[in-house]
Amino acid sequence: MTKPFSEKKTKFVKNFLKISSIVGLIVTVALIIWGVKVGIFTDEEVLGDFLSACGIWAPLVFTIIQAVQVVIPIIPGSIGCVAAVIFFGDVMGFVYNYVGIIAGSVVAFLLSKRYGYPLVRAIASKKNWDKYIKFLDDPKRFDKMFIITSAVPFTPADFICYLAGLSKMSLKKYFIIICLAKPATILIYTYSLDFIIQAAIHLFT
Repeated sequence: MTKPFSEKKTKFVKNFLKISSIVGLIVTVALIIWGVKVGIFTDEEVLGDFLSACGIWAPLVFTIIQAVQVVIPIIPGSIGCVAAVIFFGDVMGFVYNYVGIIAGSVVAFLLSKRYGYPLVRAIASKKNWDKYIKFLDDPKRFDKMFIITSAVPFTPADFICYLAGLSKMSLKKYFIIICLAKPATILIYTYSLDFIIQAAIHLFT
């Protein structure tokens, strides 16, 4: 049988974890700010150059980037959807997009569960808040809305992930819904935007 930590050791572990969390948060925020400034999150060409420089770590780095764009809703994830197919191919590009977006969606849900209304209200536009907050009054209605906004493109899906954290929905149910609904959105975003980009290239070259 494992002996329990002494009070001194328990306090040390708690302080260590608290400090590590703060340092990790600072580093993460700094990296996100740097990424936005240099264009990694907003410019497909810069993202491509960055991924090329990452070598064998490129898939992991890209997956993390896609997760971040869900957690930080101001970053356009559609750029990543197209970039994934260009740099990794149809199949693996979809896989990296899917894994990253699902991971980010889970993080957004858990953050909302942890920090509640103040966090979600802070990241939401007034328009989206006023439009969707009423769905929380009816769990069944919210579930239907959540499924639709997760499966259909051009909806505030990232914000809805945070809003789901304020609902009575369990993590298990939430996870199943996004796992089943997100593929359709990713495919539509990826290939509709890729078609537009290719059409623009042919038109202006």
